[in-house]
Amino acid sequence: MYSRANPENDMNRTLALLLAALLTAALPAQADPGVLASTAKGDPGLKSVEVLGFAGDGILLIGDGRGAQVIAVITGDATREKKQLPAKIDKIDEKLAAKLGAAAADLQILDLAVNPASGRIYFAVKKTSDKTATILTMGVDGAISDFPLKDVEFARVPLPKDGTTVTRITDVAWAGGKLLASAGANEEFGCKLFVAPGPIRHEAPGQMVSAETFHVSHKVWETKAPMNVILPYEEAGKSYVVGAFSCTPVVKYPIDALEAGAKVKGLSMIELGGGNRPIDMLSYAKGGKTWILINTFRTQHDKKPVGPSPYWAARIDAALMAGTDKVNEKAIRRSGKGDAGLQIAETFHGVVQMDKLDDARALAVRKTETGYDLEVLALP
Repeated sequence: MYSRANPENDMNRTLALLLAALLTAALPAQADPGVLASTAKGDPGLKSVEVLGFAGDGILLIGDGRGAQVIAVITGDATREKKQLPAKIDKIDEKLAAKLGAAAADLQILDLAVNPASGRIYFAVKKTSDKTATILTMGVDGAISDFPLKDVEFARVPLPKDGTTVTRITDVAWAGGKLLASAGANEEFGCKLFVAPGPIRHEAPGQMVSAETFHVSHKVWETKAPMNVILPYEEAGKSYVVGAFSCTPVVKYPIDALEAGAKVKGLSMIELGGGNRPIDMLSYAKGGKTWILINTFRTQHDKKPVGPSPYWAARIDAALMAGTDKVNEKAIRRSGKGDAGLQIAETFHGVVQMDKLDDARALAVRKTETGYDLEVLALP
């Protein structure tokens, strides 16, 4: 029993407190223990920045296909500002390019992600002249900042080295305590899903599986085409990852089937039609239902336009994703006749990048005749 009258006990208690303080100081600041178990400090050594996403507590996920890795970075950005973003910021491409000392014509916006912990916006951008990729951030006041990666707390999750050559990472997500990523590879089973259980340990590889998918518009099973975007999905207590492909099946895969070396067959649930390439996908609740919003690029816009822009979006009632009867050959097709559960989201025409801002709004980059604008849009 501890007694303040005992000097030896006082010394032991002091040493214990010092040791606890040192151990606490050694932990990465702002780390969510459910996401990260161990980290390193320094430069992650990115070879590309292809896609962005977020896990808990402001932890930024960076897909680096050239480096065959996903990097989880502790941003320390976990405090939500009370001020609201303006409804529209004109010519966001010019403002981002100016931060890099470049012209808007030399800038490509690769991806954007909203940090759900703070509301801050993260842009992955590339200068087309020298192909250098950079991450920039923007606060609710519209001020644009660099996000340097020279001295950060991070965990590297390498893709498994099993003879597979990953060509690119197409999307990243955090769901059910797991890191998920979709990727393409140069092999017969080129459609890959990657999963790493959390909490993530620095340099601990995850598992890579091959996905086979029925492409409804082609009426064939395919293994090479990578899924462009992924979205976590829950159904009857079971966890899935939903993937969307070009030409344009929306498919679900059970997460518990994603084991190392497995070849997983998905269930194609929705078909948006041939000649579309998905870009982003998010889910939200409205009117007592859960909806999925997906924006795409229409490769056949000149011949068969869906709207005024080759960029268009669809709203899908998530109830259409349930079950196993209307799948593959019987998947629900977009008819273009205004079906109640599968509609064109007209307010999202022209949107080239988007992410969920909050429960009622999305943040979107819209292509205009003069460049690109950043807009806050009500979820349809």
